[in-house]
Amino acid sequence: MPKDAARIEKLRETLRHHERLYYVLDQPEISDAEYDALMRELRDLESRHPELLTPDSPTQRVGGKPREGFVKVAHSSPMLSLDNALNEGELRDFDRRVRDLLAGAEFRYVTELKLDGLSMAAHYRGGRFIQAVTRGDGVVGEEVTENARTIRSLPLRVKAELAQFEVRGEAVMNRRAFERLNAERDERGLSRFANPRNAAAGSLRVLEPSVTASRRLDYYAYFLQVDGAPAFDRHWESLDELVRMGFKVNPKRKLCRDVDEVLAFCAEWEAQREHLSYEIDGVVVKVDSIAQQRQLGYTAKAPRWAIAYKYPARQALTTVENIEVQVGRTGALTPVAHLAPVEVSGVTVARATLHNEDEIARLGLEIGDTVVIERSGDVIPKVVRVHAQGSYRKPFRMPAACPVCGGNVVREEGEAASRCININCPARLKESILHFSARGVMNIDGLGDALVDQLVDRGMLRSVADIYGLTAEQLVSLERMGAKSAGNLIRNIEKSKQNPLPRVLTALGIRFVGERTAVFLGEAFGSLDTIAQASVEQLQQAEEVGPKVAESIYQFFREPHNQELVERFRAAGLKFEYEVRRKKGGPLAGSTFVLTGTLPNLSREEATRVIVSAGGKVSSAVSAKTSYVVAGAEAGSKLDKAISLGVRVIDERQLLEMAGKQQDSG
Repeated sequence: MPKDAARIEKLRETLRHHERLYYVLDQPEISDAEYDALMRELRDLESRHPELLTPDSPTQRVGGKPREGFVKVAHSSPMLSLDNALNEGELRDFDRRVRDLLAGAEFRYVTELKLDGLSMAAHYRGGRFIQAVTRGDGVVGEEVTENARTIRSLPLRVKAELAQFEVRGEAVMNRRAFERLNAERDERGLSRFANPRNAAAGSLRVLEPSVTASRRLDYYAYFLQVDGAPAFDRHWESLDELVRMGFKVNPKRKLCRDVDEVLAFCAEWEAQREHLSYEIDGVVVKVDSIAQQRQLGYTAKAPRWAIAYKYPARQALTTVENIEVQVGRTGALTPVAHLAPVEVSGVTVARATLHNEDEIARLGLEIGDTVVIERSGDVIPKVVRVHAQGSYRKPFRMPAACPVCGGNVVREEGEAASRCININCPARLKESILHFSARGVMNIDGLGDALVDQLVDRGMLRSVADIYGLTAEQLVSLERMGAKSAGNLIRNIEKSKQNPLPRVLTALGIRFVGERTAVFLGEAFGSLDTIAQASVEQLQQAEEVGPKVAESIYQFFREPHNQELVERFRAAGLKFEYEVRRKKGGPLAGSTFVLTGTLPNLSREEATRVIVSAGGKVSSAVSAKTSYVVAGAEAGSKLDKAISLGVRVIDERQLLEMAGKQQDSG
């Protein structure tokens, strides 16, 4: 035990160190795989010694239970909003008021970029993170501790001389994460977030912490307080102390001698704002001295010692000359407006995304209209509204066939996105191949992004099924591909033919059909051909397959390109049959299991087969009726729920022993 305890603490310190390097300093020293291996080792040790688990462990960032609502919490001191200065004259007026109130005394300004996110207070005791509260109305906020815990740049433990303190800062979503989130929502037929600020606010206030974790928020600290008051005599000192303690503090800040230096700083970052990885909407200007802040005091709603200099909106008027449809890498069809070129924030804009048919209808937009466009960061600009209808208007219609491959276009009921369902559509081929070969699907190790790019770009893969026609001779002609690597990949491709039917079903990339649904389909129908020929009503006989999932499966197998692909997989020798016999009196009869995390040897469907063949049942959700939770590496909220409900947690070895199976020693 002492040896394991020492190793656990060492792993925690190492992981905290690398988290700070990666998420705060942007200076990673180890690969993601090395980091994941350390995290897996720590999770394994903590699962063996639950008495050593602490709330500030790196493993505890994600795992809080879903809540029913948010608790209101009063702030230690008001989180007031700032008055705005919309131009140079208003900023100089602010400076004049400060100089008058300070009666000629010398002072300095601190200038900081105004990040466009959600203000949040993080509380610490004994160096450990204990609570997070949103700004709310400035006096009372909402407690979001478990969600905030998932933000990697917010330290759960710091080395601090202060016994108890509060850090105020901004929770933000960077542009890349924002675009990825909206792309995912498009694929799921959900409404898009209007901007990164709304996305950050929505992500921090969801009821399930694992959702917050998936959104990849960031946290920039800008205030350090003790008992509701500034911790140091100067604001600049507080920022330096926050950096020393390991918080992420925006380095793009300056200590200015006068308002002219402040204006120069504002102009500098207005010119460079498009190159930042996050959104800003201005600069915050604060008097540095805390004593002088107290002397300046407050108005009824804002401090007199600070102001927000706001940048002008980045919008322009132009005409929609045409609307064309682009096909994304997951098959989603996105209408894009071709515009009369117009300059916005120093950049010529000729295209703007329209997202989907519903958005076009909401705008009331037709080809020929004059529109207001807005540029937000480095992404494709968007149409904000119709300014005036054109003299010669033409309505837009989503095509019935994919403009790239001619395949069927389907729009599921209740969804905004239309999509091409041909898995071999050139627009989505690379993504289809990567999904097919992924671990947990067909598990073709070595077929990664860089290699897939080469194979598709050189025309060596024109269909997912072409994977099974690759030769070692072809592969060695590629960059960074030696004979040994080529041989290993060919062996992995051949080995993948032994994967059971649920893996093949998952690999097809049918919308809404993941590994769990694939297992249920295999159990219910026994063969791929039976599934492909089933009606929507028949498909719903499988466990957890509802009308929406059934319709997606039905449409997939009615697409001629997909039918051809299935036949090529049959010719390649993939497994199309599946049989699981549930023992009525087996050793696991009467027991319900939930699987979570990655098991060391068994895939999810293999573990399911072990349980079902021994008479047990597999469920997707943990409840009081659950008999056992089988936990592997990276187990998430299901493990926490099991512990809270007192459900017994077992590992792969224990499952195999209970099922009467021999643990593979290799």
